[in-house]
Amino acid sequence: MELAILGFLRDRPLHGYDLRRRIAALMGHVRPVADGTLYPAIKRMEASGRLIRKDEPGIAAAPRRTLYLTPEGQAELERRLRDPDDLDISDENRWFVLLAFLRHLDKPGDQAAVLRRRLTFLEEPTSFFYDDGDRPMGAEEFGDPFRQGLLTIAHATSQAELAWLRATIEALERGDTGAEAGGGTATG
Repeated sequence: MELAILGFLRDRPLHGYDLRRRIAALMGHVRPVADGTLYPAIKRMEASGRLIRKDEPGIAAAPRRTLYLTPEGQAELERRLRDPDDLDISDENRWFVLLAFLRHLDKPGDQAAVLRRRLTFLEEPTSFFYDDGDRPMGAEEFGDPFRQGLLTIAHATSQAELAWLRATIEALERGDTGAEAGGGTATG
């Protein structure tokens, strides 16, 4: 949650409602954004000096509070992007939040280093299911069409991400920062 707050406020100052809407669009399909989660996080970040709130005139009547990232907040965002926690690399939802703001690292080498960590994680053999010897099991080993489907979809998604990671790392290392490695867009 805090990484998303920092990232969106790095893009531009936002009202709390707008921030909540943007965070929900990024990660709300898996983890809805409740006021009881967002506003305490904002208060903690304000108390730590990472963001400030300023009252601005409202359109209809009451003033609205706009959130701004401070230099301390920008430094924290850059630190979290440059050196993400292991869970930010391995957890798909947290990875997507990190990836959404990775462009805020100025150096392509720093961006590539983060992508290499994700690549290393994805290249490790894994599965949702293991045999008695702790060997990852593939889709073809199940008679259950639902587990086959789960593993088939997960494998295809991983292969697509691996291809994108390799192409993007290569482009960053070449210094081709405007490259559209792997291209494509997501629709929702």
